[in-house]
Amino acid sequence: MAGEVVVDALPYFDQGYDDPGVKEAAIALVEEETRRYRPTKNYLDYFPTPNYHAFETEIIKNEMERVQARLPMDMMSMKRYELPTPPAGKMTDVSAWQECVDNSQAQLEHQSLRILNLELMSEYGSAAWRSYNSVLTNMIDQAQKHLQDLRKKIQEINWQRKTEQTQAGEKLRDLETSWVGLVSKNYEIERACAEYEKEIQEEDMKQARRGRKRLHEDS
Repeated sequence: MAGEVVVDALPYFDQGYDDPGVKEAAIALVEEETRRYRPTKNYLDYFPTPNYHAFETEIIKNEMERVQARLPMDMMSMKRYELPTPPAGKMTDVSAWQECVDNSQAQLEHQSLRILNLELMSEYGSAAWRSYNSVLTNMIDQAQKHLQDLRKKIQEINWQRKTEQTQAGEKLRDLETSWVGLVSKNYEIERACAEYEKEIQEEDMKQARRGRKRLHEDS
């Protein structure tokens, strides 16, 4: 029937897997079949066509092009952390000085934010970290429970396979013993029949000789 799998091996029951040359012979058979096998269909047809550029942003695209062109990576710019004065030619330019002041205010605000973040971390950081660790612990517990469930299911499947294969192996062994007995009995019957046929032929030959002898005596 379609969809049925023909099982021609019972690993939990069969013997001889550790005999010399068995493993090498099995590997040779697998390699030979791998060389001869030609897929008749695409097993990935049910998957949608992959979009390799779905997560490709402009930054990633430029970076990939840089790597492909083997160009060096741009150094980190530290200009935003500097507080330069106007160039020598613009020392009297009010707009140049205003730009420097704006930059100084931005740097000062940045440092203020850093101080604020440090204060928040000092006050709430330990509690947030403990809460994060608790979440991680729960995730680990759930993952371990899932792993244990999977291992239990695998063990149950292996035990089921072992039980089924052991029962099937014993049945095959009984059938093989019965087959050997029947073959032996058939052989004994055939041999007995051959002996009887031989005896019958010999008896027929004896009777034929007696008949010829009588005819000769009567003549």
